[in-house]
Amino acid sequence: MKTSITSLVLATLLGLLSLTVCADPPVPPFYEEVIKMSPQGKLGQILKKERIKTSVKGAQAWRIAYISSDIAERKTIATGLIVAPIGQAPKEGRPILAWAHGTTGSAQNCGPSQIINPTSPLNEYFLMDGNSWTDYGIPNVEEFIKEGYVIVATDYQGQGGGGKHQYAVAGTNGRDAINSARAASSMKEVGAGKKTIIYGWSQGGGATIAAASLPDYQALKGTAADNLQYLGFVALAPDDIAAMLPKLPADESSANKLMNEFTQANIPNVFLFAHYVMGLWGAQAANPNLKLTDILTDEGAKVVNRLASNKCVHVMADTFNFAYGDQYKSLLKPTASNSLAWIKAFIDGSVKPVKPVAPVVIYWGTKDTAVPPIMHELYQKQMCAMGANVGRNQLLGEQSHFTTPGVSAPMYLAWVKDRIAGKPLENACPQLSPK
Repeated sequence: MKTSITSLVLATLLGLLSLTVCADPPVPPFYEEVIKMSPQGKLGQILKKERIKTSVKGAQAWRIAYISSDIAERKTIATGLIVAPIGQAPKEGRPILAWAHGTTGSAQNCGPSQIINPTSPLNEYFLMDGNSWTDYGIPNVEEFIKEGYVIVATDYQGQGGGGKHQYAVAGTNGRDAINSARAASSMKEVGAGKKTIIYGWSQGGGATIAAASLPDYQALKGTAADNLQYLGFVALAPDDIAAMLPKLPADESSANKLMNEFTQANIPNVFLFAHYVMGLWGAQAANPNLKLTDILTDEGAKVVNRLASNKCVHVMADTFNFAYGDQYKSLLKPTASNSLAWIKAFIDGSVKPVKPVAPVVIYWGTKDTAVPPIMHELYQKQMCAMGANVGRNQLLGEQSHFTTPGVSAPMYLAWVKDRIAGKPLENACPQLSPK
């Protein structure tokens, strides 16, 4: 029987994947030095900084590397950016806006701070004016600088600071955002004070609402900057896996069934498949007791481990598409195993069922197919039942996951200004219908 050309190409590619030594992705010199550092010191402590050019008028900017920690409280190093107004800061210090970015990838070169001109307004890969292979930039950066705010934008751990990136582990990503605010507050050159707002999109939206429910972590003493005053949290299309999986199944058989359903719901196309397997890789990074081969075939685990550590998400999806076409699902085992441990890891790494320390506002579009709106709908119901103030604002028109940041920008700019000004805010939770 003759072998098809497609089969030959696939076999050759897989052979190269198995035989070629996997090298670390290249990073700029700043990150090369940071990767060699040890995360010894206070949470939020800046280990390295480098002044960079910025196209934002009236602003100055730095790349930074600072100490953070993950959900197991293991110290890590995260990288990122600080952008601040030029000139004398007010006596009380400038308010801090901590930006948590959306999915870019899990390799060391996927941090947005590594891009040329990283302090520009948000630039999205999928939109018509996107001019890069990844998303980068900071929403409302120019407006926030005009208002006199300091903006700090984390890359998250593992995206330039060494270690494995815990992609979609919102509890870890949220800690990175909290520690980025500590780093900004501790940096004398920027004149930051204590008033703090965290805002984020997609993966960063999940990080934002996770950070909102970490009161004990926020209140830790002996950090680089204690006693930050959190005034609000802005989440654009946030994910919350725990809201979808509120409790563990009763047994392994039920867990396997749920895990298989969860997997199939997240892999309808190769783009989402890349996000899903990168999420498995991130969960395994946070929980070394887990094995990718619980869910992936031996080949799948090998390929995912290689691609997740060397390629950013869009390039990763293209590689899956090139190598496997519509057969990408063949990298999954027919039935998952050890599912109880995996589901527990998903829940433990997600948003804690704890009342947020300050008001939360969510913006979302009806055509979002990347983060199902039911996630933040369930999150709102859960937190409002605890007495929180959580609003969900549906954007006008048929907005997608990728149009959400731009369309919502004027709305949350005003919301942020009001929180910093100390204006009262009505509770935005839906009114409970009478029984």
